[in-house]
Amino acid sequence: MPSNQTLQGGKAFGHLKDQQRQKLEEINQEYLEDQKYSDEEDLAEKLEGFKNKYAEFDLNDQGDIELMGLKRMMEKLGVPKTHLELKKMIVEVTGGSSNTINYRDFVKMMLGKRSAVLKLVLIFEDKANGSPSKPSGPPPKRDIASLP
Repeated sequence: MPSNQTLQGGKAFGHLKDQQRQKLEEINQEYLEDQKYSDEEDLAEKLEGFKNKYAEFDLNDQGDIELMGLKRMMEKLGVPKTHLELKKMIVEVTGGSSNTINYRDFVKMMLGKRSAVLKLVLIFEDKANGSPSKPSGPPPKRDIASLP
């Protein structure tokens, strides 16, 4: 794409998302080549899932999940947290080095042996998604006699 052409609106957003996914893919490649994670089964599939989950909640598309992105993630997973709890989760994942969760910290947490609260919630959410509990589509029509 020529650099002299300025993108606007949806095209600019799409280009930004593509750049972000490329960066995440480069980091995934580092983990695939790292000998420390060579014994991890289905590593490529796990990293692809982590990349998609991470990109979904990176609200500002800067490569970091900030407090509001984490809040949105927890609410979407059905486990809303207070701001103080969210700050503690970020400190737990980053080791207190940052106010945001970068992708490397996120992958280390998910592949690591230590059990972080965020990791447990995400794993639980994946298991819960295995069996759909809500029927899809609009609810069935009801008549007045069926109401309580």
